Amino acid sequence: MSNILIIKHGSLGDIVQISGVLRDIREAHNDKKIFILTTIPYVELLSRCPYLDGVLLDQRLPRWNIFYLVKLRKILSKFNFSHVYDLQNSSRTSFYRKYLLNISNWSSTETVLKKGERKKDFDSEPVLERFKFQLDNSNIKTQYSLNPDFTWASVNVDKIINKYFGKKFVLIFPFCSPQLSHKKWPHYNKLIKIIKSKHVNLEIAIAPGPNEIEEAKEIKTVIITNNNIPLNIMELSGLILKASYVIANDTGPAHMAAHLGKNGIVLFGHHTTTKKVSIETDRFKAISVDNLNDLTAEKVYLEIKDKLHLIN
Repeated sequence: MSNILIIKHGSLGDIVQISGVLRDIREAHNDKKIFILTTIPYVELLSRCPYLDGVLLDQRLPRWNIFYLVKLRKILSKFNFSHVYDLQNSSRTSFYRKYLLNISNWSSTETVLKKGERKKDFDSEPVLERFKFQLDNSNIKTQYSLNPDFTWASVNVDKIINKYFGKKFVLIFPFCSPQLSHKKWPHYNKLIKIIKSKHVNLEIAIAPGPNEIEEAKEIKTVIITNNNIPLNIMELSGLILKASYVIANDTGPAHMAAHLGKNGIVLFGHHTTTKKVSIETDRFKAISVDNLNDLTAEKVYLEIKDKLHLIN
């Protein structure tokens, strides 16, 4: 029996966004087993996904490491894959197509674009529309690709939340990767002060990742962990589901909030557009400015105050 392979190495926001794509592929190949090739940070998460039958690890060692490539090829060849859906669409996965996996039914940007169309131009389109286009042109009916639902990733975190407070809370994600500091809005402490002064019925919390614990101490509000250990992705998803409102930089947790159906807002600088990253929904909105440093806490509060007043 043949199987299906999906390739998606990351990042977190991208993994969130393929939830609808995975469901569409599952429904198209309901008689086959579907495996995903991914990286270490997402193995445990994707092992929970109801649209997948298994997770395969790609260590993504340098391509000149012939021993690793031979090993990976040997592992993948055991599964008798009849179709590959390359959702990473990177130079690495293009290399895999040419030199690692001899599979004719390969769906990627390269295989679905018409002659004369450039990948560079295609990559400027909204990410969810790109996924839909790829599946539409790979004989996959797309019902869910444009509307990812990430709730499958969530676990119950009531015990964790009850250690901190028993009332409704606003969840803030003030961090970003060190190499992406241009995405970081610098005025969260002032915004927290404004919210606390005007909404005494609301708690405000942050949930730092493994590399954000020290930085979190500079934010003057509740820091949520699981017995002093940063929440994993599934726990974080469960926490976001429980939040009454989410405020975030353009990071993975912002995409999680958007595709968990939460009310919230994301703060964007000039680095990209909200349309391109497909983050806005009916409930999750964005403020876009040229320079995040110039976006004041007062202006952000004016944008969100009506939503906060609706929280009972």
